[in-house]
Amino acid sequence: MAHLLVLSESSDQSMLPALGLLGHKIRYIKPDPAALMNAPAADVILLDARKDLVNAKSMATLLNSTGLDCPLFIVVSEGGLAGLSVEWGADDFLLDHAGPAEIDARIRLAIARSVASESQGKIQTGGISIDETSYSAKLHGEPMDLTFKEFELIKFLAQHPGRVFTREQLLSEVWGYDYFGGTRTVDVHIRRLRAKLGDLEGLISTVRNVGYRFNRTVEESTEITAGY
Repeated sequence: MAHLLVLSESSDQSMLPALGLLGHKIRYIKPDPAALMNAPAADVILLDARKDLVNAKSMATLLNSTGLDCPLFIVVSEGGLAGLSVEWGADDFLLDHAGPAEIDARIRLAIARSVASESQGKIQTGGISIDETSYSAKLHGEPMDLTFKEFELIKFLAQHPGRVFTREQLLSEVWGYDYFGGTRTVDVHIRRLRAKLGDLEGLISTVRNVGYRFNRTVEESTEITAGY
């Protein structure tokens, strides 16, 4: 069951009659900026564009400019299909006479794509959350103050939990082949990262005579240290 927000001048089910046959929770509000200020959270927004394509397109543009965090559907009649374009910024559309099976399938797929998209570029492991898109990391939910190279280093290690990397490999992967500094640079950055990890410093293990490993849990650090 999804939470749907319907933006329509009609507060009944005339926009999409078959929608009422499904078990989704539906909230109707007027398609104007004032109403959007107090709009409830939703899994999908359905915008009524059956009667006024121009105003509906303006509303779609407004929604996208404010930062949509859920899929946007445009509901149109067959005659309005010619007016749809990528400029609307919509994720999908529905004809006003669509059946319940089609509506439900499109909504489910849109929500699944949205969830998959949100998870891309994010790594969550061992109490750390790393967001590649915003170049930020959080420790126990609190932002970490990392330099660019510190972020790149912990991101690379966290992307390969359990794998041991030599200092030379880390230099190549994080600093690049054209970096002429010594492997001591890696040790310095590892030490700084551990200091910033605090009680989770054990997430980065030193594998004696080899290099470093990122652990999924601090307990794994004890195991690997005991083995060398």
